[in-house]
Amino acid sequence: MPEHAAAGREDTAVPELPVALDIPGKLADFLRAAELDDAGRAALDHGVTVRRSQGCARRVNATRAVHHALLDRSQRRVRPRDAG
Repeated sequence: MPEHAAAGREDTAVPELPVALDIPGKLADFLRAAELDDAGRAALDHGVTVRRSQGCARRVNATRAVHHALLDRSQRRVRPRDAG
């Protein structure tokens, strides 16, 4: 960022830009059925289904925090934590 644009703006919050994440179709279906916060649910609801040669994926655009929450929830589905 140029110095003249950043001068005197240290306290200004920079909005977090959305990033894209492709979630496999079956995993997206699981996440829809899971208990998600409002941001995660909205991201899945507004995502686009992308057809692949052998199935589909759900392309979701959201902030990194929402992506981390979705990925964390996905990992619990794929790799359940030990109960003991």
